[in-house]
Amino acid sequence: MLPIPACDLAPLHTLGLRAQANHLVHFSDAQQLEALLREAERPLHVLGGGSNLVPSEQVDGTVLKVELLGRTLLGEDADAYYVAAAAGENWHDFVQWTLAQGWPGLENLSLIPGTVGAAPIQNIGAYGLELKDRFHGLAALSLEDGATCIFTAEHCEFGYRDSIFKREQAGRWLITEVLFRLPKAWQPLLDYGDLRARLEGQEITAQAVAEAVMATRRSKLPDPAEIGNAGSFFHNPLVTTEQADALKALHPGLPCYPQADGRVKLAAGWLIEQAGWKGRQLGPVGMYAKQALVLVNHGGASAADVAALMRAVQDDVYQRFGVRLNPEPVWW
Repeated sequence: MLPIPACDLAPLHTLGLRAQANHLVHFSDAQQLEALLREAERPLHVLGGGSNLVPSEQVDGTVLKVELLGRTLLGEDADAYYVAAAAGENWHDFVQWTLAQGWPGLENLSLIPGTVGAAPIQNIGAYGLELKDRFHGLAALSLEDGATCIFTAEHCEFGYRDSIFKREQAGRWLITEVLFRLPKAWQPLLDYGDLRARLEGQEITAQAVAEAVMATRRSKLPDPAEIGNAGSFFHNPLVTTEQADALKALHPGLPCYPQADGRVKLAAGWLIEQAGWKGRQLGPVGMYAKQALVLVNHGGASAADVAALMRAVQDDVYQRFGVRLNPEPVWW
């Protein structure tokens, strides 16, 4: 439980940037938190799998590495299974475990890196499914006094890759457990062409969908073990219908996805590629050659290098399309 000073954070996040923390605590028991809160140097930073993080070269305070483990079926009713997982569980492994138990519903979120505890913060999503669609509740500890609080979906205020934990409550809570509601009346989500194409001629099962999702992701996204990256680096921007129509008239190939709230989601990767950044490098970082939305570390990069590339891409996309891209990762 004692903090280790001057700890290297490079192996603890998927971008692999040069970064050190003043103190690092590996946190595997929720009962430790009260003592940690008394002893730890502020500010406190909560670290899961580090797959959505850009740390500065020197991170002040204390990093709490969440390693809480455990997963179980809490119960079921006529309509759904209720499955809980501790925050430190690997997200992909948890999804595959639910499928192996015969509890489908999370298969479209296969192979997303990170931990269970980080998933609701980002409201992770892929291939037509968001975490909020299967979310039932979570438990979190206050970083101020160690008190436990239960959050419902309403409390979390989920949005597109967003939640209250990225806004008003940012930095105030350590999520310890997440509860999912997995409906028994399973229906496959195959709205994305890549999935339908890969599943053509096959029996459509939850495991088959998961395999198709994994194959699609592997074909487009780099493995962090081979090249440092934080997955999709920019949000797909949301614009008004009028702005989307105007852009579509100028750029007929622009992918547009109407949303339930009346806005239109644009494909950030397409915008970045059209602006000339796909496969292009700036110093030790660049946008991935197979997927323009992914920022990669070719080796030895720092947060300053990432920020320089981010601003260059944002400026070029804005100049060409009048659309401002916002980054997904958390910055320390």
